[in-house]
Amino acid sequence: MIWREFMELRLYPPIHKLVWLLPAVLLLCTVSACEMEEREDADVVLQEGVASWYGPGFHGRRTSSGEIYNAYDTTAAHRTLPFDTIVRVVDTETDQTVYVRINDRGPYVGDRIIDLSRAAADAIGMLDSGTAQVRLELVEAGGPIPEDIDRKSYTIQLGEYSGPFYANRFADEIGGDVRVDSVYMFQRSRFMVYYGHYHSMDRARADLQELEERGFPGFVKQIN
Repeated sequence: MIWREFMELRLYPPIHKLVWLLPAVLLLCTVSACEMEEREDADVVLQEGVASWYGPGFHGRRTSSGEIYNAYDTTAAHRTLPFDTIVRVVDTETDQTVYVRINDRGPYVGDRIIDLSRAAADAIGMLDSGTAQVRLELVEAGGPIPEDIDRKSYTIQLGEYSGPFYANRFADEIGGDVRVDSVYMFQRSRFMVYYGHYHSMDRARADLQELEERGFPGFVKQIN
């Protein structure tokens, strides 16, 4: 008799005891709803396209944000997203994912939308392939997100080298908003020296004129 009453108490607890459980259940539902809301916010798709990665020859050099590039941090370069924006990069073929912080400008090749650090590229398994089809999802904005992040961009190309040593030495001579970027073409890597990132052709041409007066000839290149 006592055992049956005990089992009934476990299976069918008194109503007054269930009432005490309601606040805890409501709290759990609220937390779950908040977490779901955060996940939905993080699923804002910014872009889809080709990702590349950069690292060899650039580790320890200054990025466009002023930080020192660390190939073993999960960071990335983007043409228009504000610095310190957190982006989830999803390989659309494998669903592998990495979170990166934008701290640099680039890439400077027209069909690419983001340049990942070596560590970020390794996280989604694209070190060997060099590029991957990805989707960029917004996690946390570092500032106002441009309405058109695909708007036309320009840079100034000042040099092209077969290895990073001479490219970096030339970049040091130029100074300012200069960057060395690796491009794989004709079955080999080439190291391009670029200056600046512009959304105005006139502004790019004005800076090019100043560079030419300093003895650094080049040309304005449209990125996208």
